[in-house]
Amino acid sequence: MILIVVGHILAIGIGISLGLMGGGGSILAVPILVYVMGLSSKGAIALSLIVVGTVSLVGMIPHWRQGNVSLKTAAQFTPMAMVGAYGGARLTALPAVTDTFQLLCFGSIMVAASALMIRNSRQPRALSYAGPSGESVGTSAPPQPWFAIPAEGLGVGLLTGFIGVGGGFLVIPALVLLGGLPMKKAIGTSLLIIAANSATGFLGYISQVQVDWGLAASFTGAASIGTLIGASLTRLIDAKHLQKGFGYFVLAVAIFVLIRH
Repeated sequence: MILIVVGHILAIGIGISLGLMGGGGSILAVPILVYVMGLSSKGAIALSLIVVGTVSLVGMIPHWRQGNVSLKTAAQFTPMAMVGAYGGARLTALPAVTDTFQLLCFGSIMVAASALMIRNSRQPRALSYAGPSGESVGTSAPPQPWFAIPAEGLGVGLLTGFIGVGGGFLVIPALVLLGGLPMKKAIGTSLLIIAANSATGFLGYISQVQVDWGLAASFTGAASIGTLIGASLTRLIDAKHLQKGFGYFVLAVAIFVLIRH
């Protein structure tokens, strides 16, 4: 019972991360579900896709109302990302892809993600941002060749399906650097893409795992509460400092995952 309560409190933290930074949900969700709730890696990834996808869709609504969702860019990015997410999830059915192998891959990606967050937080013109409902800062770049966004989408989708990550921390920089979107619009658009990726990735897992729908619903509810809290804190917290601190936290969790396996 204590672990269940602790797990749901931590689920609020997942939502706060999404509310403040537009990403980081899966990076937190998978370790919580594996090490606190006792799920297998495949079960944890499948359930995290439900939680993060649903919360991202809910979080997108205020962005949509503010005109901060680019359907054109999402249409370029999402189809190949969805193909990648489904394919990545189906790859986990291979006998060689054990729980240990998946978690080692997950920990390695976490190390890379933490390094990206820490590095960006130190650069004056880095891809730092205040969050879904706060003032965003950052730079945009001229649009790249037409195939760049779909190619990035495929890669992000593969990661999403295979290890449950590859959401905001990869999608947002891609939308800014490859799609030429301003930061605030990139955050809103990323939430739509994350929701679509998560849905397709989950379809790739549904035949491999038994989903505890009660746990999925309660975790999603807790994370949704966290999203509201995170959104309300965006005007009070320095996003640059937040991103740096979160990067070091992710690095610590990554080291724990790698040591355990």
